[in-house]
Order: sequence, then structure tokens, then C-alpha cells
Amino acid sequence: MTTPRTRFAPSPTGYMHVGNLRTALYAYLLAKREGGTFILRIEDTDQERQVEGAVDIIYKTLAETGLVHDEGPDVGGPVGPYIQSHRRDIYKKYALELVEKGAAYYCFCDKERLDELRLLQEVSKMPTKYDGHCRDLSKEEIEAKLAAGVPYVIRQKIPEGGNTVFEDAVFGSVSTPNDSLDDNILLKSDGLPTYNFANVVDDHLKGITHVVRGTEYHSSDPKYNLLYEAFGWEIPVYVHCPPVMKDAHNKLSKRNGDASYEDLVAQGYLKEAVLNYIALLGWSPGGEQEVFTLEELVKVFDIKGINKSPSIFDTQKLSWLNGEYIRKLSLDEFLTLAEPWIAKTVKNPAIDKKAVAALLQPRCEVLSDIPEQVDFLDALPDYEIALYTHKKMKTDAANSLTSLEAILPVLEGLPTWTQEAIHDALFALIGEMGVKNGIILWPLRVALSGKAFTPGGGIELALLLGKEESLVRVKKGIELLKASAE
Repeated sequence: MTTPRTRFAPSPTGYMHVGNLRTALYAYLLAKREGGTFILRIEDTDQERQVEGAVDIIYKTLAETGLVHDEGPDVGGPVGPYIQSHRRDIYKKYALELVEKGAAYYCFCDKERLDELRLLQEVSKMPTKYDGHCRDLSKEEIEAKLAAGVPYVIRQKIPEGGNTVFEDAVFGSVSTPNDSLDDNILLKSDGLPTYNFANVVDDHLKGITHVVRGTEYHSSDPKYNLLYEAFGWEIPVYVHCPPVMKDAHNKLSKRNGDASYEDLVAQGYLKEAVLNYIALLGWSPGGEQEVFTLEELVKVFDIKGINKSPSIFDTQKLSWLNGEYIRKLSLDEFLTLAEPWIAKTVKNPAIDKKAVAALLQPRCEVLSDIPEQVDFLDALPDYEIALYTHKKMKTDAANSLTSLEAILPVLEGLPTWTQEAIHDALFALIGEMGVKNGIILWPLRVALSGKAFTPGGGIELALLLGKEESLVRVKKGIELLKASAE
């Protein structure tokens, strides 16, 4: 097998969306598994759609996720430049070569004529494509128009009749009738190439052996092959990935505001979990393992595992996977990540943030869940008496009042406020009263937090809050329950 040279070739038009990052990941894995080269190329021929700062986002995302490119605009390499707008003269040379070969032609049609053609085709319910008006101009006509300075583009001359076949590593052999293809523009009037033409020229000149991209490019592949054949160049291996969907009918799209890589990280997903999850969107490693480091993915990745069917972006699955990564962290590592989120709702300096993190880590899936989980620590929120009623714990307002009235003197009498002391005192009370654990511990949790879901039980919460605050909150619970019983 030829040592792979793959490329990630994004357009700097905004944030790194999930599908784009998956393309980069698969291209990286394909190259690295065989000890090959992963290249970054910036495709900025569509100047109007460029977004300021987007190139920096590309660099930052690749660096954060560990998808380190071997060649690219920022690191150099033997086949630069790696930014398409810096290669203008190269494309023109090859476009003119195609004209000489009879595989392309000058087109002098102005916008007015093309708009009229499109309108006529739409009204007639015909496919909207160029009608070949300039396809057979004589050499003399062409020279006269060029001499007169008439603006032109260069179009691909699609063969009349027959089919063009391309091979895809995922979808197999695909045949397309040539009469369904358009004589697309290769070189625009401003001298810049179109996306499709620049792709072919650059992939050849940079020695790309495998092209990883989405299935939306299937319709362009026959035109790519015709260009390769016209130049006499070797066609790379095509690896087309099915789309990532937000649901059964709609693709994920940054234009529609769907989550980008940056959005997911900002929402509290770990970059390692995001990359792991994206790898599994449309690719199966085989076996039961779902949690992979990047190094493990390099070892097991095989394009044979890429599915033909679209995959749906499942936030619940991503959250589960993110939780798995969180639990693999050391407590100090988790504290570093969690502390800014804890600080959003916990302002009291007396609260031990590391102790909070220790409670959160086994129960946290997404970092953005943290503020709501710990917002009771600074101040007891208003809460409904109904929280004291819990079917599984067999508690209600009446027995919760009894429990809190029994708990209060026990906690007041503790000489030391440690987890062990609180635990032993409360379980001694449970034994004396002859009740299930929940009868005592559930009312305590509600009284201390005012919430049904907390990152720890009543004992842990009492330790966090301290003796004085815990007693204040238990007394408050007693007052509320008494008031509701009157």
C-alpha cells in the first residue's frame, strides 16, 4: 500500500462544525495508522464567504484536539503554498493547459445572458445548466474577444454522451450519465479558481493519495475524474462519509445554528470526549469498546468501518461519554475544569470547592450542569413542601417533620463536625427510631438544599455547609412543615 498523504481542506467561513471536524479526524486517522502525512490546506477561493478569525479557529481546534498536521500554512512543507488564494497563477496555468487539450473552453457569456438562460430553463422546467453557447467558438472568435478585453471564464468541457464512473471506498462503484453534468466554471473572471477545480489541482500537486469528504461531493466526483483523466493524472482514493444529522430529516449545519466544536466545549463537554464521540458518528470500530483515546483510534481505525447511512447526533450519548471521561480524571484535574462552573453560583469563600468537586465528579456528565447542581450552597432557595414526599423513601410531610425534629438536637449536640461524626450520629438515630435510612436522610437532604437532586446526600451536604448553616436550614424546614400542617 502507498504511504497515505491525506488532507483537511476547510474553508475559513466560520466555526468548526461537527461534520468538518469529523472529516479532519478521519483524514488524520487514515494517514497516521499507516505512518503517513496529514496536511492542512486552507481553501479560501470563495472570498465573499470568508469570516475574519476563522483561520485561527481552524488552527486552534486542530491543536486542542491533537490533530496535528505535518504540513500546512503555519508549519510549511515541501509543496506550498498551502493557502489557495496564494496559488492563483498555478490554477490559471492548468486551466489553460486544459483549454489546449480540448477539455475546457473560454466562455464569454455575460451575467445578463446567463440570467435569461436560467429563467427560461426554470420556466420550462428544464435542468438549470449552461447551454454550451461558447463551447464551439472558433479560434479566431476567441482570439478576437480576448484581444478586445471581453471578460471570460474557463469552463470544463464535459463529454457528450456516455457515462463517467468513479470508485468510492465506502459506496463502491458509482456511474453518472455525462449529459446530466454541467460545463462548470473552472476559472472565474477574477482569475481565481472555483472550489472544485482548485481541489483537483492541489490534490495532485500535493500528492494526496486519499480524499476524505462528505457525500455531498458525490455529484462532483465525475467532474473530478474527467479532470484527472484529461491531465493524465492518477485518481486518488475517494472516501465519502455520510452526513451527520440533527434528526431523521435535517442535517447538522452551522448555518442553522447547530452546535460547533467551540459551542460544545463552551457547554462543558471535554474536547477528548467530543473527538471520541465524533469518531463514532458514522464509523464502527467493531466490538463493544466505545471509549477511545486518540492513540487508540489511530490503531483501530479502518475505512471499512465507515457506514453508508447517515448518523444522528445524539446529545444524550455525547453526555454519557463525556461523563465517562470526567470520571477518569484525577480530582485535581476535575477541580481545575469544574471550579469556574462552581464559581458561577457559589460565591461563599467558606465553601470548600475541592469538597464540592469531589461530590460532583461521580455524578456530573456535562460541566454546564454544575451551576444548577450547587446553587443552593450560598443560600437556601424557596422550595415546595411537596419535595419532602418521596414514594421510594416512604416519606411525606408528616413523618419528615418528625424526622427533622429528631435530627435537630442530634446535630446540635455534636462536639465535632466531621463526616464520620455526622454519619455515626444520624445512623444511631435511625437505629433508635427503628426506621429505614431514607426516613431520616431524605428530609435532611431537602431541608439543607431545597432540591430533589443534589451532588451528595444529607450527610455530605451538612459537612459542606458547616454546623451553623446546617442547623439554620433544618430549623427552617421544621418551620415550613409546621406551617403547612396548620
